Amino acid sequence: MTALIGRTRARAVETLSLDATETRNALSAALVRDLAGALTDCAGDPEVRAVVLTHTGTTFCAGADLRDPPHPDALLALLRQVVELPRPVVARVTGHVRAGGLGLLAACDIAAAGPRATFAFTEVRIGVAPAVISLPVIPRTDPRALARYYLTGERFDPAEAVRLGLLTVTGDDVDEALAPVLDGLRRSSPEALDETKQLLTARVLETFDRDAAELTALSARLFSTAQAREGMTAFLERRDAAWVV
Repeated sequence: MTALIGRTRARAVETLSLDATETRNALSAALVRDLAGALTDCAGDPEVRAVVLTHTGTTFCAGADLRDPPHPDALLALLRQVVELPRPVVARVTGHVRAGGLGLLAACDIAAAGPRATFAFTEVRIGVAPAVISLPVIPRTDPRALARYYLTGERFDPAEAVRLGLLTVTGDDVDEALAPVLDGLRRSSPEALDETKQLLTARVLETFDRDAAELTALSARLFSTAQAREGMTAFLERRDAAWVV
């Protein structure tokens, strides 16, 4: 079986790389399973101080794999796992992020992107809504700014992603931008990092506790509609959906 998650370690920082370039690192059932397993390993390893989540290829994550989508419950569990992981999770992005990939990005504690990164909540263009990913996205973003991109599916750049609250930092060299972040994490007490992360994620987890069941059901319902079937078919056939005017 081909490994879908690359793993390296340097000075107590474990780097997990989404490595399914043929599908643009789309969230397939297999990729979600493998990433969840790698995160579980990191959580149980006392030598891991922090986790960097990055990617191979030109796309961080294209969203759900429409040919092999994860069950909404599996995506929900993965997003919650990132939020609850007793280690800081840092996203390192140098490419494109779409739809469900933005949920993964928002679940991370810190996120950095290079100048070629682009972002879009494309769900509305295929006939669904950003339901499950809203659990980490909405609590961590500016609601007025987010409304535009949720409703239109437009692309936006790293500077706009910082303004929305999806990114912590951007720069011409993403590794240079992340260097002081990783240095700070390496200088911090492991127990203090865990406790501080719990303080920061408490309100996000309250949203999971309150809304997860409703949003998971909404996602499942929307993906079964006629408009979703048309939207996904149009996307795979690289054409406009029937409702485009």
